[in-house]
Amino acid sequence: MIELTLPTMTCGHCVKTVTAVVQQVDALATLQIDLPTHQVRIESTRPADEFERALAEEGYAKA
Repeated sequence: MIELTLPTMTCGHCVKTVTAVVQQVDALATLQIDLPTHQVRIESTRPADEFERALAEEGYAKA
């Protein structure tokens, strides 16, 4: 389980973007998003740094 805090994830559009980025990295990944706390939990066999890098490129760097 990969747990990230993304402070710039603040709205529904952000949730859609983060979801799309995660699915681009791993189409089989499952994720849970808690928008009020800016938490993202990703279940995947891919390394965390792949998700972190892809999310940062879209403006969602981890805290």
